[in-house]
Amino acid sequence: MAGGLQEVRDRISSVQNTMQITSAMKMVSAAKLRRAQDAITQMRPYAVKLQGILSNVSASLEQGEGTYSEEREAKRILVVAITSNRGLCGAFNNNIVKEATKAVKEAAESGQIVEVLPLGKKALDAANRLGWSVAEGFGDAPTSLFDNLDFAHASEVANTVMDGFASGHYDKVVLAYNQFKNAAVQLPTNEAFLPMLPEVSEAEGDAGGEYIFEPNKQEIVERLLPNALRVQLYKALLDSHAAEHGARMTAMHQATDNGGEILRDLRITYNKARQASITTEILEIVAGSEALDG
Repeated sequence: MAGGLQEVRDRISSVQNTMQITSAMKMVSAAKLRRAQDAITQMRPYAVKLQGILSNVSASLEQGEGTYSEEREAKRILVVAITSNRGLCGAFNNNIVKEATKAVKEAAESGQIVEVLPLGKKALDAANRLGWSVAEGFGDAPTSLFDNLDFAHASEVANTVMDGFASGHYDKVVLAYNQFKNAAVQLPTNEAFLPMLPEVSEAEGDAGGEYIFEPNKQEIVERLLPNALRVQLYKALLDSHAAEHGARMTAMHQATDNGGEILRDLRITYNKARQASITTEILEIVAGSEALDG
């Protein structure tokens, strides 16, 4: 029985140590989440409004005038899969892997060629594991982008993607990432990146024709559209970054709570085993005493 008690004590100690780790990770993620949430809430209104204006404006250009708004048959597709560099964040990374897997499968069934640009070590690991065709020419961005996430580094990736579309290497580009809603909710999103198409909005209706252009519409679109695309990718990265910390904080909170439940069960088991051990010892003492009296 002593060996059983020691085993339960070891398990209790192990669970307590794990709970300390998960609790500390929860606090770290909560601190990082506040900064990441501030960044995306400040960026999102600007990015959404800019994208809406320029997509409506570019839609009014004649076919072939807008480099990044030209629709053509999608023979080659690029899927930008945005995950995190680290795990322990619940289904955060798996959701994006599922989105990318779905896109690759659908394209293969339609006879299209799909390349995947994994941004985040977990996406790169999935690409290697599942045998995806990984886009080349992006340097170490798949593994290093989140080490120093800023607009300059995001712009380098966006420029390479836009060059691939402009040269005709890619006919369509989509972003697969987790959109940050709140600390407990992250929405897996599959968002069109290129070509930039007009927004369909019942509220705005035909708002695309309400602009006055100086010097001219085409020049404005050609100068501002690339910047809008850079902002769109940066917004997706900030969304994913905030969603990652929210997912990890939630996962560590649940892990800590689960550890507490396991700890309570182990303590009940330990107390029952200890009580049984004491009862057995008392019975042995009584039996020995009766034998001596006899």
